Amino acid sequence: MHIPFRLLPTLLTLAFPPVFAADIEWPTYGLDLSNQRYAAPSQINTGNVGRLIRAWAYQSGVKATFQATPIMVDRTVYLSLPFNGVVALDAVSGRQLWRYEHPRKKDYPLCCGPANRGVAVADGKVFIGTVDARLVALDARSGKVLWDVEVADAGSARQESVTTLTESDPLRKATIAGQSGVGIAMAPVVHKGKVLIGVTGVGYGLHLDSDRDGAPLGAVVGFAGNYGRPGFLAAFDVNTGKRMWQFDTIAPTHWEGEFRRTTPDGVPLYRDIEKERAELPTYPDAARYGGGSAWSTPAIDAENGLLYFGTGNPSPQMDGTSRPGDNLYTVSLVCLEVETGQIRWHYQQVPHDQWGYDVASPAVLFDYPHNGQRVPAVGQAAKIGWYYIHNRLTGELLKKSDEFVVHQNTFTNPTPEGQVILPGVLGGINWSPTSVDAGLLVAYVPAIHWPVKYTKLVIPATDAKLAVEYTTLEPLMDVPRWGVLSAIDLATGKMKWQHKTAQPLVGGVLATAGNLVFMGEGNGRFNAYDAANGQTLWSDQLDAGVNAPPVTWQIDGVQYVGVAAGGNQIFGYKAGDTFQVYTLKK
Repeated sequence: MHIPFRLLPTLLTLAFPPVFAADIEWPTYGLDLSNQRYAAPSQINTGNVGRLIRAWAYQSGVKATFQATPIMVDRTVYLSLPFNGVVALDAVSGRQLWRYEHPRKKDYPLCCGPANRGVAVADGKVFIGTVDARLVALDARSGKVLWDVEVADAGSARQESVTTLTESDPLRKATIAGQSGVGIAMAPVVHKGKVLIGVTGVGYGLHLDSDRDGAPLGAVVGFAGNYGRPGFLAAFDVNTGKRMWQFDTIAPTHWEGEFRRTTPDGVPLYRDIEKERAELPTYPDAARYGGGSAWSTPAIDAENGLLYFGTGNPSPQMDGTSRPGDNLYTVSLVCLEVETGQIRWHYQQVPHDQWGYDVASPAVLFDYPHNGQRVPAVGQAAKIGWYYIHNRLTGELLKKSDEFVVHQNTFTNPTPEGQVILPGVLGGINWSPTSVDAGLLVAYVPAIHWPVKYTKLVIPATDAKLAVEYTTLEPLMDVPRWGVLSAIDLATGKMKWQHKTAQPLVGGVLATAGNLVFMGEGNGRFNAYDAANGQTLWSDQLDAGVNAPPVTWQIDGVQYVGVAAGGNQIFGYKAGDTFQVYTLKK
């Protein structure tokens, strides 16, 4: 039988269909439970990244601070939007499959803006924590609400107030944002039938908005007093939403701790310990308002049944007068048992924090060489500018980076004239997730150089009002500020390379087996760097700040890279509503 030559390709395809590698997904916030964000796809690599082009884009219509890590499973991208909308998109074409709009409680006080950092997908469900402190489970196929539970009560946190100030004080005329309310910013994570999520805003305090649109945060204001409430991390049943356990981030007893004069790694704190001890009986209820937001999605050691997450500043923020002591377990890396929520250990990076040095960037798990052995380790990139490595079973500090990722002048006290400190309240390393190449033992860390002025002000007493003291942390606008992307050799603690950017870096990084590191900037640039030396190999210009973590996935042998471009209000980066996806030009 004669077969026309032109039909041979078709017949061969039918007889021997092409074999594609298995799809490579991005199934959870940190890629896997270790939070390493080091992805296996290598089709896009240092040799061809220059051919990267836009494949498709989704525009949500919601232009606001956009921080989401999308999830890609079953060829579907699940993307959370500001104010807690969720969309399901075809991962190859970008076609919208369904969209959920969250019915936020009327007049609910937003503690921390509209941002949401992502969803969790498991057991045919999509889980999202909301700005009004709820946990919602959606059907992954339809977006239909399966259950919706209250995680915390809006009225459970006592809020700061400027009403005690005089009419002539500038704060009375300022636009105030933020409060000790309760919301959820973190992406949940699911493990063994439990949805794990924590609350934020419990020690957030007052923020002064800038006097013009598109400008960064004006200042952070702190008052002594009974403001806030304890934060917590909790576990919920995936099928019913029933609360299974709750860990409060404020120690139930002796939250004053040891009254440490230094950080655990020996840096002086310049505290008046004698005064704090003497005044401790004056504030017997301070722990009831203790703060300690849970900002970061936990990393999970499934083999040992442990999880690791960071806690925020104590409440009230910045002014420690009304909370003598170390304020356990705030500003700590905390290890819990996944099954029970019982604490195994904690490491408090900054006792009695007055500077806003939350443990905000997610913890990362990897094995670490120590004294001739491989030790199960947990790493965390700190707001104060170091990278910490602990034995994840005991909490022992194994290594601290030998160099700061940014300049440091911390732990000074406020004065009427104002003291310049750095890293400031914005970091160091803010909430941005890092990436770790566990094979090479290299961490890729985005950071911020932005000095702030720390000032103590006193409003004198009058016949009608008592004297009022408050502190401000004001990001300085008339000094140089920049970003730094660092590659840290975790074995030695030294920098392999650093890449300086024109603007502070916030959003997160992605490292891949293609020897690439991806990171966005607030000016709208989305960049690919050579993981070996930090050289910029490719860049694209988007129409809003790229201040969310990139992800990658692979379908039918084609690798994609996606990132949200929606800006960041606190940093003054332009808002947008785009999720942009890239692939190689054929």
